[in-house]
Amino acid sequence: MGSKSARKKASKGGHGRERAAEVGELHSPAAEPGAPAKKPMKNKEYLRRLKPLQGELVAMQEWVRSSGAKVCILFEGRDTAGKGGVIKAITERVSPRVFRVVALPAPTEREKSQMYVQRYLPHLPAGGEVVIFDRSWYNRAGVERVMGFCTEEEARHFLEMTPAVERAIVDSGIVLLKYWLEVSQEQQTARLQRRIDDPRRIWKLSDLDLQSYSRWYDYSRARDEMFRYTDTGWAPWFVADNDDKKRGRLNVVSHLLSQIPYEPLEHRDITLPERRGPHGYRTPRQQLHWIPTPF
Repeated sequence: MGSKSARKKASKGGHGRERAAEVGELHSPAAEPGAPAKKPMKNKEYLRRLKPLQGELVAMQEWVRSSGAKVCILFEGRDTAGKGGVIKAITERVSPRVFRVVALPAPTEREKSQMYVQRYLPHLPAGGEVVIFDRSWYNRAGVERVMGFCTEEEARHFLEMTPAVERAIVDSGIVLLKYWLEVSQEQQTARLQRRIDDPRRIWKLSDLDLQSYSRWYDYSRARDEMFRYTDTGWAPWFVADNDDKKRGRLNVVSHLLSQIPYEPLEHRDITLPERRGPHGYRTPRQQLHWIPTPF
C-alpha cells in the first residue's frame, strides 16, 4: 500500500537538530549566526505559494482515499505556536470525510482512570483517512507535566512507554508524522498581547495560557526530554520554525507532502452537460424570507 515506503522517508533526518536546553530555544538552519534574516512574507505571496500546495493536498487526499492508506499527523508546540493556522492551511481545501481534526477536551473522571493513551486510540485513522491531532497524547510530556496535572512518575512512565506504542501504531500500517512548532519568546509575547488587545481573539486566551507564559524554561526542559525519549527512527520529531506564520505554514505543508508516497492527481477532461428544460416548473408565488443585504 506504500505505507512502508512512507515510513522510510519519514525516518530520515530525525536526529539532526541542534538543541539548546539551557537557553530554552531551538534554532532552525535559517536562524544560525550569519544567516540573513528573512522579511515577513506578504499575504499575496503566501496565497500564491499556498494554492499549488493545497492542490497537492487534494491529490494526496485522493490517493489516501483510493489506496486505503492511513495517515496520522500530530501537532505540538508552545502556546501561540500557530498549530491552528497550520491545521487550517492543510484542511481548508480538502474533504472533511477524509481529513479529520481531533482536539480532545480535558479528560473525564472515567478517562482519568484509564490507561493514559486509551482515549486517543479510538481516534486513530482507519483506511482512507487522515487524522490530525491538535495536541495529542504528548500533553502528558508537556502541559500536564509542567503544570503539575500528573506526577513525575507518570510523566516518566509515559516517556518510556511511548516509543513502543508508536512502534505498534507504525507497524499497523499507519503513517505517523509528528511536528513540533517552535516560536521565540518575543513572538509568543507579541501574540499573547494581540489576544489581550483584540476582542476577536480574547477567547483564545485562557488562565492556563497566562500561567504557562511564566514557565518558558520549564516547558523548554520538558520539550527537550520529550525529544530525547521519543525522537525515534520509526516516529521522528520534525521541528518547524513558526515565528513567521505564513512561511511556517508553507514549510510544514511542503514537508508533509514530501513524507507521503501519494501519486499525482491526473487532470480529467470534464465538460459540463447541458441543463434539462423546466418541463412546467414555475417560480413559487409565496413570499420567501430573504435576509437583508446591507453589504
